[in-house]
Amino acid sequence: MTKNRKMIYLSLLVAGGVALHLVESLIPIPFPVPGAKLGLANIVSLLAIALYGTREGLEVNILRCLIGSLLGGSMSSLLYSLSGAVSSTIMMGIAYTYFKNAFSLVGISIIGGVTHNIAQVTVASLILSTFGLFSYLPFLMVVGLLTGVFTGFAAGFARNNLAINLGQLETTGKRR
Repeated sequence: MTKNRKMIYLSLLVAGGVALHLVESLIPIPFPVPGAKLGLANIVSLLAIALYGTREGLEVNILRCLIGSLLGGSMSSLLYSLSGAVSSTIMMGIAYTYFKNAFSLVGISIIGGVTHNIAQVTVASLILSTFGLFSYLPFLMVVGLLTGVFTGFAAGFARNNLAINLGQLETTGKRR
């Protein structure tokens, strides 16, 4: 894969992540837990890790957070989003790199969802100077587990289809 082609695919992943980030902000939260989200943009993060690696996953996720917050968020949402995105991407990257034979994408996505919630509660506790927010963490972790299952299945489905289609594109490109 050429460098330019890889950059184009990563840019498309960033655009997809921003779109999912913005769409998710318009969806009413289906959970009775305040602050809980579906984590739809995590699908793109997991795809970037699975297709290209942890560094590329971090690049996609950081750009997605910056652009998504500029278009539909605030500075505080950027701080929470970025802390959760970076920590979850690093943990998913480690899990995918070293334990992909032990964990499926669903398991890796659950690790990312739970890590995301731990990072966000930690940042909120530091900003608000209260560690009482950690009592809220078990509820968020249950939500992170459930949304991690959903996003893991979605990422697995997308990865399998993208691998086929990207392989066809690469084959087509070689013929020319």
